[in-house]
Amino acid sequence: MTLATLIVRNARRHRLRVVLTACGIATVILAFNLIVTTVRAWYAGVEASVPNRLITRHAASLSIHLPLAYRDRIASISGVTGVTYANWFGGVYREAKGFFPQFAVDPASFLDLHQELVVTDDERKSFLGDRRGCVIGRRLADLYGWKIGDVIALKGTLYPGDWEFVVRGIYRGADATADETWMLLRWDYMNERRRQFDPDRADTVGWYVVRIADPGLAGMVSRSLDSEFANSAAETRTETEQAFQASFVAMSGAIISALKLLAIVLNGITLLVLANTLVMTVRERTREYAVLRALGFRSSHLTALVTGEALLIALFGSMLGIALTMPANRLYAALVSATLGNFFQRMTLSPSTLILSASITLCLAVCASAIPITRILRSRVANDLRHVG
Repeated sequence: MTLATLIVRNARRHRLRVVLTACGIATVILAFNLIVTTVRAWYAGVEASVPNRLITRHAASLSIHLPLAYRDRIASISGVTGVTYANWFGGVYREAKGFFPQFAVDPASFLDLHQELVVTDDERKSFLGDRRGCVIGRRLADLYGWKIGDVIALKGTLYPGDWEFVVRGIYRGADATADETWMLLRWDYMNERRRQFDPDRADTVGWYVVRIADPGLAGMVSRSLDSEFANSAAETRTETEQAFQASFVAMSGAIISALKLLAIVLNGITLLVLANTLVMTVRERTREYAVLRALGFRSSHLTALVTGEALLIALFGSMLGIALTMPANRLYAALVSATLGNFFQRMTLSPSTLILSASITLCLAVCASAIPITRILRSRVANDLRHVG
């Protein structure tokens, strides 16, 4: 009989205990995977950032707009190969839950600088030719059942009033990281209405998107650009697109930290559950291990028996947890979408998340076996042979 055979037979001796322990581990892995998926979804915008794009905004706050006249001055700075601009629109579709990102943009230059948003030539021409036109992401279109030619009615928040936009294009992401939940509407159409109802903010933009020739020039171009508008009525702050996205994530730092702490606590629970099971198992087999030691089994053999059983239980729990995670993540994504709308770009379960959770669990199994192994090796054979229990 080999050690592997003995490990399997030992695990099968208390099947109910093993199954309950594995179910506990599976539950922890399920929760851990959903937490990691949530955190990664939070960072999706940062990971999707393009390295050769900079964001220029007002130095004091993003809520303070910049003059449209800055566009030509930015374009003249050495190293800049393209400039566009955008405003946050902030309309609501039907009800508060009908929220999705809406940006008022300069159509031609914005699509030129955002090559990850793929539209057909006909859709681009249609968007450029209709002041009330808009382009929406494929995921957003699927969510609300919109198609080209439909009219989308929004209730303005930042720009009060009832707004209607005609879908002139549905873009798809060039890769999996592209956000397909945006709605792009025309800045000039929004600015017309703004001149009538909010003339103080007319002809201003929320931020500029600047394309540079080489990502290595980001620091130099940023300094040059901010120096250009130093001591002006609207000073600027320029940073990489990744840093700009990360600043939004940082606003929710407390929530993310809490989720990470919860993930650590869950792993601690796995350690305690496994350690408790192993301690009970070893205590029940005290006499058996003493007999094995008396027959000549070395410490390495006993260590392998306990560690192997721990790894077998952890592996069983990991497989069960992974099997539960796949359908649970789809339900979780649907629940998040129904509750928060398009707050998260996507709740995609990554294979690396499954590998991470399983790897951590197996490592914890090795750690959990340390306590019972120490107890076995420190005990005296003569005393253990007289053990009753």
